[in-house]
Amino acid sequence: MAFQELYRAERLPVFQNRMFSSHDDASASPTGDIVLVRDSLTGLVFNSAFREELVQYDADYQNEQAVSRVFRSHLDEVTNVICRHFRQRDLIEVGCGKGYFLEHLCRQGFSVTGFDPTYEGSNPHIVKSYFEPTTGLSADGVVLRHVLEHVSNPVAFLQSIRDANGGRGRVYIEVPCLDWIVDNRAWFDIFYEHVNYFRLADFHRMFGSVMEVGHVFGGQYLYVVADLATLRQPRLECDDGFSFPADFLSSVDRYAQKIRDGKLERGRPVVVWGGASKGVIFSLFMRRRGVEIDFVIDINPAKQGRFLAGTGYPVSSPQKVIDRLPAEAIVFVMNGNYLPEIQEMTSNKFNYLTVDHGNV
Repeated sequence: MAFQELYRAERLPVFQNRMFSSHDDASASPTGDIVLVRDSLTGLVFNSAFREELVQYDADYQNEQAVSRVFRSHLDEVTNVICRHFRQRDLIEVGCGKGYFLEHLCRQGFSVTGFDPTYEGSNPHIVKSYFEPTTGLSADGVVLRHVLEHVSNPVAFLQSIRDANGGRGRVYIEVPCLDWIVDNRAWFDIFYEHVNYFRLADFHRMFGSVMEVGHVFGGQYLYVVADLATLRQPRLECDDGFSFPADFLSSVDRYAQKIRDGKLERGRPVVVWGGASKGVIFSLFMRRRGVEIDFVIDINPAKQGRFLAGTGYPVSSPQKVIDRLPAEAIVFVMNGNYLPEIQEMTSNKFNYLTVDHGNV
């Protein structure tokens, strides 16, 4: 089996979205290496250095984004796709997280059973464990939102879901888009939790029957609706070339210099807005360039008062930080989709830099 190496990063936190109760615990969080490769037979991109035994999800894993109205609008768009293709109303959501989207679907008239070991609530329709074929459950459709990038063998995982569902039904899959990551030089979107990185072409190779594909959330995510019965082992076409650009990491030094200049020349405090995956990797890479972040802000209450993996930076609520910042403060917005919402919350009085748009 031949692999084409695409990208390499060392000693990244195993969990970007696990929150820690102390600076010391967060700073000492386990790390792993990333060696992204492309399989010459299947065309799939994955981390060949991934060690599954390091990754165990629990209640300290916090990745609920629905606290933002921007993200809730995204979920409405996803719901519209599901309503178009799932005429029958019985669904299984694998990896339902804290249950927000599952409950949202239920309010739209769907009957949904969810599986996720990180679930903390009391909904009787959510099983607090991994999905297993032995559950004996089946449904007209299966929802996989931001799950497939986390499993070490995505095709085998899909096969187990197909078989558990009696070989029938449609599946909605949503994952980060590798082409968007590469085109936007989004090095902060590559991290250990994600074993796999997908392009739309991968799903056309995986399924014989695809009902709909597209991009959502400003192009950052791609989705597919496909017939589970037509799942197959993907095979790479000879003319499908793919590689990372030589300047993929060029913005790391630009951002570090921007922070350094702002601190030394003007005394500007530096804020990272977004205490999730992007913020964890961005802060870590900045520290490795010799610059420190002053504040990390996140609107998710489950993250506030806790600490980021790798750097140990504390996460604060907007209310705790905004009034302490001078107008000259530099706010690095980790996801440009949220910029209008952030500007509204802060009365548009700071210097905002959206890292995923490379505007430095």
